[in-house]
Amino acid sequence: MLTALVEERSSAGLSQAQLAKRIGKPASFVGKYEVGERRLDVIELLVVLNALEANTSDFVHEIGKQIPERL
Repeated sequence: MLTALVEERSSAGLSQAQLAKRIGKPASFVGKYEVGERRLDVIELLVVLNALEANTSDFVHEIGKQIPERL
């Protein structure tokens, strides 16, 4: 999922700082989830995807194909 979020941000033509400003968080927030130091909860993920103007359903569907059966 990390790679997919970075790709979505890059495709939107936004820097980490620009995305962070859109969601009302410091740039370190975006940086930390992009490198895996922090996880996003469902609401945070939806806020990020909305800020990127990404198709939420398509994104979740594609990520769902990669989810392991066990944690």
